[in-house]
Amino acid sequence: MDASQSDGENRRVRLLIYAHYFVPSVGGVETVVLALAAGLTTHETGYEVIVVTQTRRGEHDDDSLPYQVVRCPSWLRLWHLIQKVDVVHAAGTAISPVVLGLLARKPVVVEHHGFQAICPNGQLLQQPQDMPCPGHFMAGNHAACLRCSPRRAGWTTFRLWLSTFVRRWMCRRVAVNLVPTGWLGGLLCLPRTETVHHGVVTPQALPPPAAHEAECVLFIGRLVKPKGVHILLQAVQSLHERGMRFQTCIVGDGPERALLEERMRSDESGAVVRFLGKLAEADLPEVLRQALVLVVPSLGGEVFGMVVLENMARGIPVIASDIGAFQEVMGDAGVSFKTGNADDLVRHLAAVLNDRDLSARLAQASARRASEFTLRRMVDEHARIYRRLADGRPQEMRHA
Repeated sequence: MDASQSDGENRRVRLLIYAHYFVPSVGGVETVVLALAAGLTTHETGYEVIVVTQTRRGEHDDDSLPYQVVRCPSWLRLWHLIQKVDVVHAAGTAISPVVLGLLARKPVVVEHHGFQAICPNGQLLQQPQDMPCPGHFMAGNHAACLRCSPRRAGWTTFRLWLSTFVRRWMCRRVAVNLVPTGWLGGLLCLPRTETVHHGVVTPQALPPPAAHEAECVLFIGRLVKPKGVHILLQAVQSLHERGMRFQTCIVGDGPERALLEERMRSDESGAVVRFLGKLAEADLPEVLRQALVLVVPSLGGEVFGMVVLENMARGIPVIASDIGAFQEVMGDAGVSFKTGNADDLVRHLAAVLNDRDLSARLAQASARRASEFTLRRMVDEHARIYRRLADGRPQEMRHA
């Protein structure tokens, strides 16, 4: 290694991360960006990080973060910030930072947290049916895309459809398209695609439930139709009609909650379903330690499955719909059922509930599998890419 190469690897890389949503907003993108920015700030190879977001500060203490946060900047200020950094990272396919980064001739990384580069609604779901989309946009079936809207909002639908062409155009010109699963990369069909799996902190082992606590089937997530909670409740009702007795705990809130609660009030199967709402972080372990199994019945819209990974790391067996992202994360350590098929979920759920040896094996395999998805690995792989781009080196060949 010559001196100039050594100096390049030792200098601090100035990185701008653009995340449309950031704390105090809560979600998967926000979680990943928080962990990535914090990890890079303390990384041994040296990074100076600026996070730019359109989320207002509210009561969040930005001064407690070890990097600068710039909120709701004008295009002019964003342009000046981009000119001062070595690499631009867009957490999502936001048009303004990517276009400005390309105009400034900076290496731009787009990390895809959704399907916005191949689907106008970003979910790869057909609206208003909330059914998996076979890929109408990429197949050139644009009439189907223009009919796809939960509210038949013609102009909004047209604008989203048009912007998908813009997003694909710009993503074909960035330095790297990052995807959290190789499955997503295969769908996007974009050049210079690299896979970096998300990571989680390994949690402390959960204590067993106390003698007075009933064990339960668990769901965690937003109560919206694409999350498939109605599929889980249909399966639960069927199992109770067959004489199986267990509780079901629904953690989360959303627009579907009232409808789901009404459905269960009129249920005559005897199923016991507790809607716990959105829980504070400190209250979640009490519910998690009662979980016999976590069910993730999403109909679509998933590119990784953070809720799958987090609970595998806790040693909770997971049954998830057979979406490609979930299967890639679980490997052989989880159980898949046919997406949207309550009968298939009934079969797998009954097997896990009736066979405690199977449940124990899944729990052990889940914890082992999740240990491969560390935050350290995620940050290191991002850092390697940024360093390579800052030093002007070509893309390295990588496999998912």
